[in-house]
Amino acid sequence: MSDNGFHPPQRTLMGPGPSDVPPRVLEALARPTIGHLDPRFIELMDSVKSRLQQVFLTGNPLTMPVSAPGSAGMETCFVNLVEPGEKVIVCINGVFGMRMRENVIRCGGEAIVVEGEWGRAVDPEAVKEVLDAHPDARHLAFVHAETSTGARSDAETLCALAREHECYTIIDTVTSLGGIPVRVDDWGADAVYSGTQKCLSAPPGLSPVTFSERAVEKVRQRKTPVQSWFLDLSLVMNYWGEGASRAYHHTAPVNALYGLHEALGILLEEGLENAWRRHALHHEALKAGLEAMGLRYVVPEEERLPQLNAVWIPEGVDDAAVRRRLLEDFGLEIGAGLGDFAGRVWRIGLMGHSCNRRNVLFCLSALESVLAQMQAPIETGVAVEAAMAAYADA
Repeated sequence: MSDNGFHPPQRTLMGPGPSDVPPRVLEALARPTIGHLDPRFIELMDSVKSRLQQVFLTGNPLTMPVSAPGSAGMETCFVNLVEPGEKVIVCINGVFGMRMRENVIRCGGEAIVVEGEWGRAVDPEAVKEVLDAHPDARHLAFVHAETSTGARSDAETLCALAREHECYTIIDTVTSLGGIPVRVDDWGADAVYSGTQKCLSAPPGLSPVTFSERAVEKVRQRKTPVQSWFLDLSLVMNYWGEGASRAYHHTAPVNALYGLHEALGILLEEGLENAWRRHALHHEALKAGLEAMGLRYVVPEEERLPQLNAVWIPEGVDDAAVRRRLLEDFGLEIGAGLGDFAGRVWRIGLMGHSCNRRNVLFCLSALESVLAQMQAPIETGVAVEAAMAAYADA
C-alpha cells in the first residue's frame, strides 16, 4: 500500500471464489454512475431481472439481485419464508448447511437436522425418513453445490420430496449457478439464492435470488413482521417491481449491477448448456492431471462438482506453506479446507472465466513444481501430459 492508493496484484483465481473477472465486466464497472431511480437505470434493472430469469431457468416474477453478497441472499430466503415456531428440515453435509441451520434458529424456527457425511451428496432416503417423521415441517433447506466439500446433491429429487410433503424449498446455488444445471421451474423450487463471484464471474457483492409465486404468497400472508427491514421482500418488491414506477427502498449498488448485467450477458451469449459442458471438459482435464500426480479426490465421481475440485492434501505436506508459495511465486490462488476439512483438503476452483485450458495447465504445472520442491510424495513430470491427453480424448 502506498500513498498513491491501492494497486492490487494480478492473480489467477482458482480457489472457491471469487473467480477471475472478464475484461468486459471490469469495463462495465467503470461506466458513469447514475442515480438508482434514473429512468435509464430502471431499464437496466428490468434487463438484469430478465437475464437472471434466463440463467435460473425460471419465469418467477420475483427474481432479482439482493444488494449484498450470497450470505445475504441466504438470509433473504430464510427471514422472509420462515416464521417463529415453524419446523425446517435442514440438510447438513458441509459448512454451508450449518449456516442454514443458524439462519433457522435466528428466525425463531425449529431446525430438524439431516446429518450427512462431509464430501458426500445429501441422501434423499435420509431426508424422506425425516420428512415422514415430521409431517408438520414447513420447509426443506439444502445446499445444491456444497462449496466446502465439492459435493453436488440431487436438487430435483429433493424438491420432489418436499412437494410430496407440502414443504417449501430453500436452496443454496451459490457455487452451482452457471456451472452446472440449475432448473428452478423444472424442480418446482420455492426460494433459491446464489452469488455473483463464482461461475457468473462478476465481482462479489450481489446475491441473485428467485422466489416462486407460491413462496411470494406465503411472504404476503406472514403473521409476524420480517425480522430484517433491509431484506424484507414486502418492501424490496416495491423497488424491484415491474415498470418505471419504483418506490425508493435503498440506494442500489449501481456500478456493481452494471458488472452483473455484463457478466450475465457473457454467459447467455455462450449459452447455458455450452457453459455447463465447458466446466465439465476442463474438470476432466484437471482431474486427469491431479490424479496422475497422485492426488485423491474427496468426493465420489458421481457426486462431484466440476467447478469445485476438493482433493486430499498429501501426508506430511504443509497446507498453508504450499498455498503461500503458489500465491507468492506464481500469483495463483487455491483454497484451503473449511470446518472439518481445514488443513486436510485443498479446494481448486474452475469457475466461470477462470475455467479454461490455460488455467488448468498453469495450475497443474505450478502445483507440481511447489510440491516437488517440498519433496512431497507425488509423481512428477506427468500431470500436464495427462491433462493434455484428456483434452485430446474429449
